Amino acid sequence: VSFKKVLRDMGKAYDDVELISFHSTSKGFTGECGRRGGYMELVNIDDGAKDQFYKLMSVNLCSNIEGQLMVGMMTNPPQPGDASYKRYVAQRDGTLEALKRRAAKLVKAFNELEGVTCNETEGAMYTFPKITIPTKAVEVAKEAGMAPDAFYCMQMLDDTGIVVVPGSGFGQKEGTWHFRSTILPPEEAVDEVIEKTVKFHANFMNKYR
Repeated sequence: VSFKKVLRDMGKAYDDVELISFHSTSKGFTGECGRRGGYMELVNIDDGAKDQFYKLMSVNLCSNIEGQLMVGMMTNPPQPGDASYKRYVAQRDGTLEALKRRAAKLVKAFNELEGVTCNETEGAMYTFPKITIPTKAVEVAKEAGMAPDAFYCMQMLDDTGIVVVPGSGFGQKEGTWHFRSTILPPEEAVDEVIEKTVKFHANFMNKYR
């Protein structure tokens, strides 16, 4: 459901609420990571502010042809009656169901780890677990000039080869630690990722307990 639809469904009392919506081929529904194409919609934005947006966009280079083609396909997918419609629907639904299964499996696994809580993943390609890092590990991280969650992530990379992104790069609440993990690994590889993560986390917690 788009933010614009939510806003419109809220009724006339919210008709003048300003909204800027973004959609892209890499971070949106199509999930084509690495494909650089997207758009921005301005709703109820002052004309003067719009002019500044257009000015900024006008000084940029034209988007690449591949990105423009991807945006066109994203905003105008096959319709009922088109030769490719059934295949499109099968691929779309299959992809979304697979993402749901992977997300549910990863969230469940993270919530079973000591000192880790993870909200359900409902509309993104990532999970964002909150982790409790032992005081000893926090001290070692600070001595190394690293944020504690960055230290945790680097340790995970060294021990397992799994890449996750520290939450300290996202402006998290001070004194809390997180990491961001994608739900995009192939479905057949998720169990291996979970197994390695569980083993690493247990060893990390025991080492710095």
